[in-house]
Amino acid sequence: MSDRLGLLIIGGGPAGLAAARAYRQLRREGEVAIVSDEHRMPYERPPLTKELLRGEIGFDQLAIEDEDWLIEQRVQLISGRAVTLSAGERTVTLSGGRELSYGTCLLATGAEPTRLPIPGADHPRVRVVRTADHVRELLERLTGGARVIVIGSGFIGCEIAASLRMRGHPVQLVSDETAPNAARLGDEAAAIIRDWLRDDGVTLHLGAPVDRIEPGAGAAAVIAGERRIEADVIVMASGVSPRSELAAQAGLELDDGAIGVDASMRTARDGLLAAGDVCKAHNLTAGRALRVEHWGDALSEGAIAGATAAGADAVWDSVPGFWSTIGTHTLKYAAWGDGYEQTSLRRHDNGGFTAWYGTGGRPVGVLTHDADEDYDRGSERIAHGARWTP
Repeated sequence: MSDRLGLLIIGGGPAGLAAARAYRQLRREGEVAIVSDEHRMPYERPPLTKELLRGEIGFDQLAIEDEDWLIEQRVQLISGRAVTLSAGERTVTLSGGRELSYGTCLLATGAEPTRLPIPGADHPRVRVVRTADHVRELLERLTGGARVIVIGSGFIGCEIAASLRMRGHPVQLVSDETAPNAARLGDEAAAIIRDWLRDDGVTLHLGAPVDRIEPGAGAAAVIAGERRIEADVIVMASGVSPRSELAAQAGLELDDGAIGVDASMRTARDGLLAAGDVCKAHNLTAGRALRVEHWGDALSEGAIAGATAAGADAVWDSVPGFWSTIGTHTLKYAAWGDGYEQTSLRRHDNGGFTAWYGTGGRPVGVLTHDADEDYDRGSERIAHGARWTP
């Protein structure tokens, strides 16, 4: 490795890999390195709560690229954790004391699961799911007919609950929402997801926040309002927080914990970029900064950062979106993600549906199930600021 890396990427997730790939497509010279604290090749994260958790694929099938790709593209994968960043000196120090010097550094550190600020949140029976190692640890605990409580009714919580039911485990889902994803998707769409989970055999405890977790009969118990729910394993799916400690060290101002970047993924410091779940990026089409936590958008932002590092002009201007599979049902969602004023849901004869979300007479989101044409059309309508005609 030369004294100074052309591009140093901190984080081995989708944004980091996409950045290395884009950089190499545009520039062959210069050293490129990815620093990852997971000690493995960058891998697909969406299957963690679905195919991998259900046992339909193995851990060896997760990698996005094989190790030969690193050699072919002249990208080094460094196992380690970055602990200090000096933006002025353009150096990063790893936990073992190794110092790396760079021309451009990309912070693609992602996010980490949060735990509710309640007594018992760190009970040994409580697990989170964000990495492959998290899934491995969870599966080791799911012996026999282990009873599971899932805390949280966002997309991740719903996916985990449905997948564990498909493995044959008794599953109870606890949430302060009156229906899964009601805050994000509205009452009608949330009611459909609630019915899917019930049909899959998930027992729902909705409308009461979790007060505490305490020892139970040989396991643990979740206390929510007047309910006491016992289980062998508890999975907390209560959201994530950006891993932005290095950015704070570099003197960058954070927006609710996220790193602010322009549409080309540049931060306020020369030579320092950010992309993926750790950042809040300006979207040219939306005309404002957006905070998203979607796999596809992490890939897009990473590719833009890699192109920017290589000296090319690239900007983020697409509508954020993702897919979610809850049991056997697939949802496709595209939206600016910062709220809506009105919604309209239409059911289709094939059992599918389309939900539209609008603000100021314009569509700002679309959610579909078995309605791919509406999803594709919806993304275009949102991008072009079409009139609200759901």
